Amino acid sequence: MSKKHIIACLLLLLSFQYSISQNTTDNNTKETENKANAERLVAEAEEEKTDNSFLLDEDYFNPLSPAKAAFYSAVLPGLGQAYNKRYWKIPIVYGALASSLYYYSINNTSYKRYRKAFKQRTAGEIDEFYNTFSLASLENAQQVLRRNRDTSLLTFIGLYALQILEASIDAHLLQFNMSDKISFDPKLMRNQWSDQNYVGLSINLNF
Repeated sequence: MSKKHIIACLLLLLSFQYSISQNTTDNNTKETENKANAERLVAEAEEEKTDNSFLLDEDYFNPLSPAKAAFYSAVLPGLGQAYNKRYWKIPIVYGALASSLYYYSINNTSYKRYRKAFKQRTAGEIDEFYNTFSLASLENAQQVLRRNRDTSLLTFIGLYALQILEASIDAHLLQFNMSDKISFDPKLMRNQWSDQNYVGLSINLNF
């Protein structure tokens, strides 16, 4: 084999090795670029998730929590507030319910007294209010006391339902993560054309 043939073979071999090396380098470069792009997309997704995390904390979101709070309050007044860890509300619940029951008891007892006296008066017997109230006064007292008694009972029922509703709504609100990124700012502003004051509201949402 002549020297020319040997040189040509060597050049061909070197050219083939260079081509393989170049392809390997290009593949490594593309792989590095793809990896960098993938990492960038993941970082952007994590950043977006972090930016929106103040709207709702998924780790603490429980769709059954409001229903549980309402159920507990329906079974026992104040139990839903305890479930929400609003222990300071329990005395308020029992104070409101006890007050309505107290006035119901007073009005019901007085109503029965005046009712009994009215029946005795109409039957010609002597009652405890014989020298105090007339028959018309006894009848009017019955009507007033009966109305007050029924109002106290309706108040108790309304307060009982209200504490159930309050426990459910509070459980809803407790699941939202409050953040300084949301602000509500009422302002008193002046109209520069009419020179009159007016109330304005601004809601700021920072990302």
